[in-house]
This record gives sequence, structure tokens and C-alpha cells, in this order.
Amino acid sequence: MAKAEQPQLSIQEEQDMVNERFEEMLSSCIRQIDENGVAMIRKAFEFANEAHMGVRRKSGEPYILHPISVARIVAHEIGLGAKSITSALLHDVVEDTEFTIEDIEHRFGTKIAYMVDGLTKMSGVFDQNASLQAENFRKMLLTITDDIRVIIIKLADRLHNMRTLDSMPPHKQMKIASETIYLFAPLAHRLGLYAIKSELEDLSLKYRFPEAYDRILKKIEETEANRHELIQQFTHPILEKLQESNIVFELSSRMKSIYSIWRKMQVKKVSFEEIYDLFAIRIVFEPSPGIPERAQCWHIYSIITEIYKPKPDRLRDWVSTPKANGYEALHCTVMGPLGTWVEVQIRSERMNDIAERGFAAHWKYKSGDQTAAERESEIDKWIRRIRELLEDPKSDAIEFLEDFKLNLFGAEIVLFTPKGMEKVMPQGATALDFAYEIHSEIGNHSIGAKVNHKLVPLNHILNSGDQVEILTANNQKPQSEWLNFVTTAKAKSYIKSAMKSEVKNRIAKGKEILASRLQELGLTPNSRVLNKLLPAYKMQSKEEFYSKIGAGIINIDDFKNILKQNKPNRFVRYWNITFGGLVHINTNSNRDFEEEEKPSVDIKKPFMLEENVVDNTATLSYVRSECCRPIPGDDVIGYLDEDDNVVIHKKGCPEAIRLSAQHGDRIVNAKWSVHKLMSFLSRIEVRGIDRIGIISDIAGLISDQLNVNMRRFTIESHDGIFEGYIDLYVHSRTDLNNLILGLMKIKGIDSINRVEKVEE
Repeated sequence: MAKAEQPQLSIQEEQDMVNERFEEMLSSCIRQIDENGVAMIRKAFEFANEAHMGVRRKSGEPYILHPISVARIVAHEIGLGAKSITSALLHDVVEDTEFTIEDIEHRFGTKIAYMVDGLTKMSGVFDQNASLQAENFRKMLLTITDDIRVIIIKLADRLHNMRTLDSMPPHKQMKIASETIYLFAPLAHRLGLYAIKSELEDLSLKYRFPEAYDRILKKIEETEANRHELIQQFTHPILEKLQESNIVFELSSRMKSIYSIWRKMQVKKVSFEEIYDLFAIRIVFEPSPGIPERAQCWHIYSIITEIYKPKPDRLRDWVSTPKANGYEALHCTVMGPLGTWVEVQIRSERMNDIAERGFAAHWKYKSGDQTAAERESEIDKWIRRIRELLEDPKSDAIEFLEDFKLNLFGAEIVLFTPKGMEKVMPQGATALDFAYEIHSEIGNHSIGAKVNHKLVPLNHILNSGDQVEILTANNQKPQSEWLNFVTTAKAKSYIKSAMKSEVKNRIAKGKEILASRLQELGLTPNSRVLNKLLPAYKMQSKEEFYSKIGAGIINIDDFKNILKQNKPNRFVRYWNITFGGLVHINTNSNRDFEEEEKPSVDIKKPFMLEENVVDNTATLSYVRSECCRPIPGDDVIGYLDEDDNVVIHKKGCPEAIRLSAQHGDRIVNAKWSVHKLMSFLSRIEVRGIDRIGIISDIAGLISDQLNVNMRRFTIESHDGIFEGYIDLYVHSRTDLNNLILGLMKIKGIDSINRVEKVEE
């Protein structure tokens, strides 16, 4: 159904609406703002309103409503003060109008100008190979080391953009939604802004997978009545016991976010009905004076576990050891009525405020509260790590972005030095990560470690509570293999830095060797020569090629023969890899890659994924990615690579999300056409109860009834259970789904799942 057109407002009516929205924003401020602060905010509104006058958003509404909405999120949902609200109102003035940072500084002072500058996108010319998205993000983070409010305002800006994303074209929606789930949602989590993080995740899912989002939302609405009844039954005895104990509290239920439900369905391969932790109960108490909050949390825990039996492995004690972003709470899971597991979260009012508003809430507690000050120092440690990443001005923007992403870990572990000093690190950290966390020189000279007094290698994965001693040697130096098993950005950064000078020398030496050998043949190392040599030696870049020549890793004695060969047509290169001989390709072309002409792709229009059929021989208009193996019918996006080939990924593929977040201007909205001749290799995992004849039944159904060609069939049986996988060729997702439905009817089969990665 088409949306009803909004009645056209007069200029005065529109301005009255804008003024009303501004006054609503100002009245919603959580923090007490003095007269000077209010005057500054009003001045910023008047200035921004005049600067944006006559400009409209894609939705058609006056542009000034966007800064007002961002300011409202900053003031009401996060709880920042006058300077932050002022900066939010001004955040797009420099980018979208003729006013400059100097104008902002003249009117509002140095601090506001600095914050607005951090919120202003990059402009000017960058290296052609650099991602403008990554450069923008890097510039914004340059301000984080001095004023974290900039990044919080940026999160508010992103949240409002996501709330109004429906007015954008599909390719922009995909770019912005992927960037949000890749960077901004983890960043909100890292700063403790859980409400904003959850909403960003949900909105990202809404635009990346609208059908899945709507389906889960509908299921939640359909089960609301039953859920409400269960909550009433569960909470009634708890309410009585807490009131008997004279505890002042508020009890509420919290629904699991749509994204969390979808994520669990994907990871666990379960349906909506099989998710039993759809909601949690939250108890927020008013602390009694003179009694530590931690003790009061455990007192409430004991009351609840007297009523309901706890699940021991689901106790989460974040009051004794808070998360690195300052989050404090006690979580337990208990067996409720009707055999349902229910999570209960216990927090004080202070803990709840910090949990809801994150770093921004610390302003209320940092004076006179030592524990809050200690928690805030964890944020300072994280900011210091970011500063270390930013200190190298020559580092590639994309590399920086990926290293920064490593710092946005969700789960943390607590480790100890031999002297008992506590270190908080990401889950999955290795002994070498720990060494670099202590000091860069200790990391560079590490040869092993002792974990709980037991000797372990540097790639040993640490567990929470481990006591770690690092062993060093003066003659040790960083190895390239170390990059494969360290997980923290700090460790990766130091290893890369230590190896840079050595690699630089190798590259210079390699260049000299290659130039000398080519000179013997009367050639120079130009791009045409390198385009033939790199694929022959399986090198990804000329720097890698030079470096390995300089290190003596590769021998270039036979390069003379390689240079005499004609370079194959690029379609041969792609299709031979992707389809392994399934499709006949004409290989008679001797043209070089550079000489081929290819029509450019308009990323603003849907790219049709088609078969090109000539003489009953099929080729494709696109390249299928190796990482997720999409087939016709999957939800996909296209990425325009360096050679202007459209590479197709599933929308949920981590690589697709990364590419969309870093190279959004090369993302193509792809649509499937009907594929009649081409077959695609897919894999399914099968699991069930073993019985005589079941393999024959499976093979017979696939080959005889469904007429599908199998490539590989691997089954293992143990203790009456069989499991294995089947590689087969299908035309589309519909074919694969029909095959799975048919197989599920065979007696003994318990589960069938599609596997994305398939080894050729």
C-alpha cells in the first residue's frame, strides 16, 4: 500500500514545528544545565537553523530536524551535557554549508570547534586505493584520545540515520547497515551503550535481511500473551520475598533483541520456537547505606535461588570483576515454572545507570566513588590502545580499521602476572598477546610462557584466572608467523612495526636482484612484466614478490620461460577456479588483461546475475566468491573489484559486511535471473540415527528421484549415530531446499544444514 502524502506545510507552520521539536529536545535533558549552557544551546540552534535553511533530507523533511534529533538522543537517551548538545546541533554545519571550523570557533569557542571538526567527514583527495569510509572513521577516532564525547555524539548521529534509513536507495541502505554492524554497534558495546548497541543491531538487520526481521518480529508479537503469563507466574514469589526483606527495588522484564534472536538461530541452527531465553528479568535495587553494593547483590541472589534452582554454569559475576567497559551486574539463570530457564539480572541503581548510559553516566559517580573511578580507568586503557594504533601516520586506513575492530571485543578474561597484577584481555588471547600487553620489548623477545607454572608455547590460548609468566631471550625477534595467532590489535601493531624495517630492506634487495636479472634479457620491471610474474609465483602483490626474492624464499631462475608465455584471458582465470571444468570456456584469446574492454557497472542500478548462453554453452556475468559460495536464490550483494568484476557474496557473509563497511562505494545491488544450465557446488551436513540401508536411501533419493549430481559423499558412524557431508551440484537455492526437505523425510535423519565453505 502506498504511503499517504503528507499535507504541505507553509513556511511558518514548518518553522513552528522545528521550534517545537527543539523545545521538546531541550526539556528532555537528563543533566541539569545552567543558564549559560541553555543560552549556548539556543545560540547553536539558531545558527544551525539559519545555516541549513531551505535544505531538506531525502525524506523531504527540513534538514535541521536531523541535528535536533541527534541532540535529543545525546541529551535524553545518553545523558551528556551542554557542550555535547551544542556540538550535536552543529555537527553537519561545516560539512553541508559554507561555514568553516573557524566560524564555529569564533562563535562558540575552541572546544566546541574541536568536537565539531571531529564529527565532520573528511574532504579532499585521498590515495586512489584508500577507502574514504576508513579515512573518515580514522579521522573521527583521532579525537577520541582527547574527548570521548565526539565518538558518543557520532553514535547518536548514526542511530538517527539508521532510524530514518528507509528514505535511502537500496545500495546506500546496504552500505550504511553493513558499516553499522561492522563498526558502530561494536563501538557502542565497547562504550557500554547497550540500548543504542541493541537498536543499531536490530535496525541493521531490518535493512540487510528485511524478511527475517519481519518474521521474527511477528513471532514475538504472536507469543506475547503466553510470555506475559509466564513472567507473571515467575515473578510473583520473587516480589513477595523481596518485599518481606524490606528491599526497595524495581522489577522489569527485558525482551531479547531481534538481532540476538536471529543471531542465535543462525549460529545454533535452531528455529524461533527452540530459543528458550527470549526474555530476562531485571531487578534494580536502591542500595542500603553502609552495606557494600556487591554484598546486597549476593543477598538478592540468595533469595532468588531459595525459590528457583540455579544453573551453575550460567552464573556471571560482573560485580566482583566488572567488564572492561565498566558494566557491573550479577546474572544468574534459574529453572522457572513449566520447565523454562529464565535469566535474572541483579543491579544497583548506580550499576543500572552505567549499564544503560555507559561511559556517559560516569560523570555522576566519579567524585567520591573509588570503584567508579577504577572502572573509568578501564576506558582510559582502551583509549590508550587506540592512541597507539593512531600514532603511525603511514599505516594504511584499511589496516587500521581492521586492527581497531580487534579492539572492539565483547567477552573479556582476567589474567594475572607472577606478582598478582590484574590484566583484562579479550577472550581468545594467547600468551604472546599477554607478553605485548605487558611491554612491547617483552613481546618482541618472547620465546615461551609459563601458565600456572606449566611451560606452554606462545600460541597457547589463555583462560580467565590464569597466572602468566613470559620467558624471553635477547636474540629472539618477531616472526611473521606470530601474526597468525595473536588476537589483539596491540600485539599485531607491534609485530608489524618491528618487521617493517626488515621487510623494507628485503624489498629493496629483491628489487635489485629482479632488475639485474631482467636487464640480462633487455627488460625493465614494468607492470606488464609483473602481471605475468606475480600469478606464476602465486604472489598477491609486487611488495610480497620483491620481499621473498630478497629473502631467498623464491627462486626466479625459470622466470625467462614464464615471460615467453601468453597471459590467459581473465575469464579463464576466474571460471577455471570457480567451476573446476564444469563449464566449457573458449581459451583461444591471446589478448592481455589490460587490453580487454569491459562495460562499467552502475552501482546505483540492480545488477542482474545472468547466464550468457552461446551454442548451448553457459558462462556467467559475475564471479562467485570463494568465502560463502552463494547460489541462485540466496540473498546476495555484489562487490566491484579492482578489475571491474562483480563478485557475489551472501549478505550475511562476514567478508561482505567488511567490504560494505570499508568500500561502500563499490557495493552493487545484485538480483538473480533464472539459471537453466549452470550448476553450483554446494555442501550439506547430515546427522542422524544409524540403521542398515540409510546410506542407500540417501544416495537413491538424491540421484534417482531428485536427479541431482553428487560429487562427494562422506559418512562416519559411531555409537549408533552417523554424521557426514554431501557435496552436490544444484541450479538454485530452491533446488537445494527441495532436496533438504526430501532428505528430512528419510527415517533416521535428525538434522540437515547447509555449509557455506566447500573445499574444491
